[in-house]
Amino acid sequence: MKKNLSNTEKLHRFDQHRDAFRPYGLTCELWTPHVMRKPDRHNEIEINYFAEGSITYLFRGSKITIPPKSMGLFWGLVPHQIVDYKEYVPYFVCTIPLAQFLEWNLPTFLVDRILKGEVIIEGSGEHSLYDPFMLMNWIDDLSKNDGSEVTLLEMQARFIRLANRVQQSDMGQRLQIHSANSNHVERIAMYIAKNYSRPIKASDIGEEVGLHPDYANVVFKKAFGSTLNEYIIQERISQAQRKLVASDKSITDISYECGFNSISSFNAAFKRINKCTPREYRNVYV
Repeated sequence: MKKNLSNTEKLHRFDQHRDAFRPYGLTCELWTPHVMRKPDRHNEIEINYFAEGSITYLFRGSKITIPPKSMGLFWGLVPHQIVDYKEYVPYFVCTIPLAQFLEWNLPTFLVDRILKGEVIIEGSGEHSLYDPFMLMNWIDDLSKNDGSEVTLLEMQARFIRLANRVQQSDMGQRLQIHSANSNHVERIAMYIAKNYSRPIKASDIGEEVGLHPDYANVVFKKAFGSTLNEYIIQERISQAQRKLVASDKSITDISYECGFNSISSFNAAFKRINKCTPREYRNVYV
């Protein structure tokens, strides 16, 4: 497997000079693992698959390992940074535009967990034996001008199978996100990600996406299960988690860097979300 992968396809790696939020688009590629000097952020859903070896990410302030022969799935808008890996062997990286992902009518629990920043890891099993062949086909198809339609259908089907294996319940429900609103949802999430460190008002978001602030909140809550204000706080806390683990900055400095206007409001929000104080969190993960 190692020899075939490394000899038949161009290998990619993370570009540390890459601009944050620059889109990858619809891709499927072979990458080589490297420790990243900074986190990556992009607005696509990302798939990682390792035939051999594994990678450990710093993800929302915690270290998460995607093991071999398991498919990992997460939203690239959440900062993710490779901090360790086992075996220097190629692995698969696929990216799927968020708007496309939202239109697939996937099970509610899967979409909800991904949009809330979880890494979904499908346990290895007999089914994983077919994934390298399928992923190699996706690489081949996407290298052709007319190959994306079949690949998108197979990606959708693979996500449904993953959902069946991750959780059997809740399959009857679906998030109904109208295609006209998926672009608004994507733009709102990107706006918050880029501006979390400064004061953000609902009117600012509405103006950015061309919607009345109240309607923008309705559209966003339907997709994410949280209000705009709740999501802004979650984004700020997510950034704070990463800074607490990856830097030695003071908790006060981190709170202001992440958009909070007082240390008391930061501590209250952090404890509500993480069930511990920022200092306790740092002591556990550092």
